[in-house]
Amino acid sequence: MKLVTGEKTPVLRSNAQPVEKVTPEIRSLIRNMRKKMKEWHGVGLAAPQIGLNLQIFVAEIGYTPEYEGKFYAFINPQIISTSAKINEMEEGCLSIPLKAGTIKRHERVTIQGLNEMGKKVKVKASGFLARVFQHEVDHLNGKLFIDTASDMRNIAES
Repeated sequence: MKLVTGEKTPVLRSNAQPVEKVTPEIRSLIRNMRKKMKEWHGVGLAAPQIGLNLQIFVAEIGYTPEYEGKFYAFINPQIISTSAKINEMEEGCLSIPLKAGTIKRHERVTIQGLNEMGKKVKVKASGFLARVFQHEVDHLNGKLFIDTASDMRNIAES
Protein backbone atom coordinates (compact mmCIF):
# COMPACT_ATOMS: atom_id res chain seq x y z
CA MET A 1 0.00 0.00 0.00
CA LYS A 2 1.50 3.29 -1.11
CA LEU A 3 0.42 6.84 -0.34
CA VAL A 4 -0.68 8.84 -3.39
CA THR A 5 0.46 12.48 -3.34
CA GLY A 6 0.13 15.51 -5.57
CA GLU A 7 -2.70 17.95 -6.11
CA LYS A 8 -3.13 17.05 -9.79
CA THR A 9 -3.12 13.26 -9.34
CA PRO A 10 -6.24 11.96 -11.17
CA VAL A 11 -7.41 9.53 -8.46
CA LEU A 12 -7.35 12.37 -5.92
CA ARG A 13 -9.43 14.55 -8.24
CA SER A 14 -12.09 11.97 -9.17
CA ASN A 15 -15.40 11.08 -7.57
CA ALA A 16 -14.86 7.74 -5.86
CA GLN A 17 -17.12 4.86 -6.85
CA PRO A 18 -19.58 3.24 -4.42
CA VAL A 19 -18.66 -0.13 -2.97
CA GLU A 20 -21.22 -2.66 -4.20
CA LYS A 21 -20.66 -5.32 -1.55
CA VAL A 22 -18.66 -5.50 1.67
CA THR A 23 -16.44 -8.54 1.13
CA PRO A 24 -13.58 -10.08 3.12
CA GLU A 25 -11.25 -8.20 0.73
CA ILE A 26 -12.89 -4.88 1.66
CA ARG A 27 -12.55 -5.70 5.37
CA SER A 28 -8.88 -6.57 4.83
CA LEU A 29 -8.39 -3.30 2.94
CA ILE A 30 -9.90 -1.37 5.85
CA ARG A 31 -7.59 -3.11 8.35
CA ASN A 32 -4.60 -2.25 6.17
CA MET A 33 -5.77 1.35 5.76
CA ARG A 34 -5.99 1.71 9.54
CA LYS A 35 -2.49 0.30 9.96
CA LYS A 36 -1.03 2.61 7.30
CA MET A 37 -2.91 5.66 8.62
CA LYS A 38 -1.26 5.13 12.01
CA GLU A 39 2.13 4.37 10.44
CA TRP A 40 1.90 7.61 8.45
CA HIS A 41 0.77 9.55 11.58
CA GLY A 42 -2.61 10.49 10.12
CA VAL A 43 -6.02 10.79 11.74
CA GLY A 44 -7.93 9.88 8.59
CA LEU A 45 -7.27 8.09 5.31
CA ALA A 46 -9.50 7.78 2.25
CA ALA A 47 -9.19 5.04 -0.36
CA PRO A 48 -8.23 7.51 -3.15
CA GLN A 49 -5.17 8.42 -1.08
CA ILE A 50 -3.86 4.90 -1.65
CA GLY A 51 -4.82 4.89 -5.32
CA LEU A 52 -8.21 3.17 -5.01
CA ASN A 53 -11.25 4.87 -6.50
CA LEU A 54 -13.61 3.56 -3.80
CA GLN A 55 -15.93 5.30 -1.33
CA ILE A 56 -14.13 4.17 1.81
CA PHE A 57 -12.41 6.08 4.57
CA VAL A 58 -11.06 5.36 8.02
CA ALA A 59 -10.54 7.75 10.93
CA GLU A 60 -9.17 7.57 14.44
CA ILE A 61 -8.29 10.49 16.67
CA GLY A 62 -6.61 9.22 19.80
CA TYR A 63 -5.94 12.44 21.67
CA THR A 64 -9.48 13.77 22.05
CA PRO A 65 -11.04 12.48 25.31
CA GLU A 66 -14.54 12.18 23.80
CA TYR A 67 -13.37 9.96 20.93
CA GLU A 68 -10.16 8.41 22.31
CA GLY A 69 -9.62 4.86 21.14
CA LYS A 70 -12.61 4.95 18.78
CA PHE A 71 -11.94 3.72 15.26
CA TYR A 72 -14.31 4.63 12.43
CA ALA A 73 -14.57 2.94 9.06
CA PHE A 74 -17.11 4.25 6.56
CA ILE A 75 -18.13 2.70 3.27
CA ASN A 76 -20.28 4.80 0.91
CA PRO A 77 -20.51 7.62 3.49
CA GLN A 78 -22.85 10.58 3.21
CA ILE A 79 -23.00 13.65 5.40
CA ILE A 80 -26.73 13.96 6.05
CA SER A 81 -26.78 17.02 8.30
CA THR A 82 -24.48 19.84 9.34
CA SER A 83 -24.57 22.57 11.95
CA ALA A 84 -24.96 26.19 11.01
CA LYS A 85 -21.92 27.01 13.14
CA ILE A 86 -18.66 27.11 11.20
CA ASN A 87 -15.17 26.88 12.70
CA GLU A 88 -11.83 27.79 11.19
CA MET A 89 -8.80 25.66 11.86
CA GLU A 90 -5.50 24.79 10.25
CA GLU A 91 -5.43 21.53 8.30
CA GLY A 92 -2.90 19.46 6.46
CA CYS A 93 -3.14 16.29 4.41
CA LEU A 94 -1.02 13.19 3.94
CA SER A 95 -1.50 13.53 0.16
CA ILE A 96 -0.33 17.16 0.08
CA PRO A 97 2.86 16.89 2.14
CA LEU A 98 4.48 19.85 3.85
CA LYS A 99 1.52 22.21 3.27
CA ALA A 100 -1.02 23.60 5.71
CA GLY A 101 -3.85 26.09 5.46
CA THR A 102 -6.86 27.43 7.32
CA ILE A 103 -10.17 25.78 6.43
CA LYS A 104 -13.75 26.64 7.37
CA ARG A 105 -15.81 23.58 8.29
CA HIS A 106 -19.07 22.80 10.08
CA GLU A 107 -18.73 22.39 13.85
CA ARG A 108 -21.04 19.34 13.84
CA VAL A 109 -22.03 16.76 11.24
CA THR A 110 -24.08 13.61 11.06
CA ILE A 111 -22.67 11.00 8.73
CA GLN A 112 -24.13 7.70 7.63
CA GLY A 113 -22.85 4.78 5.64
CA LEU A 114 -21.80 1.20 6.14
CA ASN A 115 -19.20 -0.02 8.61
CA GLU A 116 -16.57 -2.65 7.86
CA MET A 117 -19.11 -5.41 8.57
CA GLY A 118 -21.58 -3.99 6.05
CA LYS A 119 -23.98 -2.74 8.75
CA LYS A 120 -25.66 0.63 8.34
CA VAL A 121 -24.27 3.18 10.81
CA LYS A 122 -24.98 6.80 11.65
CA VAL A 123 -22.56 8.91 13.70
CA LYS A 124 -23.00 12.41 15.11
CA ALA A 125 -19.63 14.10 15.40
CA SER A 126 -18.48 17.47 16.66
CA GLY A 127 -15.27 19.42 16.85
CA PHE A 128 -12.16 17.82 15.46
CA LEU A 129 -13.82 14.51 14.56
CA ALA A 130 -16.45 16.37 12.50
CA ARG A 131 -13.60 18.16 10.74
CA VAL A 132 -11.84 14.86 9.96
CA PHE A 133 -15.05 13.33 8.59
CA GLN A 134 -15.61 16.34 6.30
CA HIS A 135 -12.00 16.25 5.10
CA GLU A 136 -12.23 12.54 4.25
CA VAL A 137 -15.60 12.87 2.49
CA ASP A 138 -14.04 15.66 0.43
CA HIS A 139 -11.41 13.15 -0.72
CA LEU A 140 -14.18 10.85 -1.93
CA ASN A 141 -15.58 13.74 -3.97
CA GLY A 142 -12.28 14.68 -5.63
CA LYS A 143 -11.69 17.72 -3.40
CA LEU A 144 -8.51 18.60 -1.53
CA PHE A 145 -8.12 20.98 1.39
CA ILE A 146 -5.94 23.25 -0.73
CA ASP A 147 -8.98 24.03 -2.91
CA THR A 148 -10.58 26.18 -0.21
CA ALA A 149 -7.74 26.89 2.23
CA SER A 150 -6.66 30.38 3.13
CA ASP A 151 -3.31 31.31 4.61
CA MET A 152 -1.53 28.44 2.85
CA ARG A 153 1.97 27.88 4.14
CA ASN A 154 4.83 25.43 3.90
CA ILE A 155 5.56 23.40 7.00
CA ALA A 156 8.85 21.85 8.05
CA GLU A 157 9.27 18.11 7.85
CA SER A 158 9.47 16.61 11.33
